[in-house]
Amino acid sequence: MKASELRAKDVAALEKEVTDLLKAHFGLRMQKGTQQLNNTSQLGKTRRDIARARTVLAEKKKAAK
Repeated sequence: MKASELRAKDVAALEKEVTDLLKAHFGLRMQKGTQQLNNTSQLGKTRRDIARARTVLAEKKKAAK
């Protein structure tokens, strides 16, 4: 997901996005642990998406203060 798409969302939607990404990342980690994950690059992409969403969320919270 692009940062511009994330910036268009409000704080509540960003928090939900982070939660969903964390759940997806956990699922991918479990698949990797059980040797079911074929495309391991998904782990890195998900981790970067989480960081991107948390960064935009922090920016929005700081701007709201």
